Amino acid sequence: MLARNHLVHISLALIFCLGFLAFQVTCRTLQDASMYERYEQWMANYDKVYKDAHEREKHFNIFKENVNYIESFNNAGHKPYKLGINQFADLTNEEFTASRNRFKGHMCSSIIKTTTFKYKNVTTFPSAVDWRQKGVVTPVKDQGQCGCCWAFSAVAAMEGIHKISTGKLISLTEQELVDCDTNGVDQGCEGGLMDDAFKFIIKNHGLNTEAQFPYKGVDGTCSANEAANHAATIMGYEDLDHDVTVVGYGLSADGTKYWLVKNSWGTVWGEEGYIRMQKDVDANEGISGIAMQASYPTA
Repeated sequence: MLARNHLVHISLALIFCLGFLAFQVTCRTLQDASMYERYEQWMANYDKVYKDAHEREKHFNIFKENVNYIESFNNAGHKPYKLGINQFADLTNEEFTASRNRFKGHMCSSIIKTTTFKYKNVTTFPSAVDWRQKGVVTPVKDQGQCGCCWAFSAVAAMEGIHKISTGKLISLTEQELVDCDTNGVDQGCEGGLMDDAFKFIIKNHGLNTEAQFPYKGVDGTCSANEAANHAATIMGYEDLDHDVTVVGYGLSADGTKYWLVKNSWGTVWGEEGYIRMQKDVDANEGISGIAMQASYPTA
């Protein structure tokens, strides 16, 4: 009798364990199913297509890991900002960096001649500046999978100085730099340096408009005809930043000073394509090196 009861208890325990495991598997399956629905909706939103089922499954796992990290980060509430799901949610950090960040400044730091920013008759500074409000900044662009942030940054700065000096805001071509500025450090989608882009623009006597020379997101062949009708040019440049464009600065509601930065990853990223980066920090290089190797064009 005791043996029979013992067997019954063991059987019940096994049933409970199996039931608990089945419950865990079911919950995990439901969670994955819910996550996969989000993944499919995300793919539809960003027109994402994979070459086969294996690649799709691989990037689903990356997407799931990134979403879990984003939600965990936001729930912790220990930062003054929130993370969001955008078009890069299925990429690892390594994949993202390989396709987007091709600034070559670190390769040239030993040979770059640094010049100091020249203040001209400046006695006071306004508490905030936003060049967008002055009509000096073109809409945010998207470099796609081409690693030519150096070209977008140089062109954005040139668009601004052209507007300031002539009163005309023109969207200029990044593709001309990608295709034609290839004799030195700058190598199209493989990366480049803003300073070299400015040198090319000066030597080339300007750039075409984006309408004349639209962006394709891949390396192309430079045509002599493309340089026939330049819409804008610059006279020189001075060293200051990185492969983004600072278009202003200000003070947030909590008293934090920030740089207002225009990026080239589309309007879904950040704050409609912009990011506010804290300024006046202890590190001389600034947040993410924003205070290093800065350049700006001169008219």
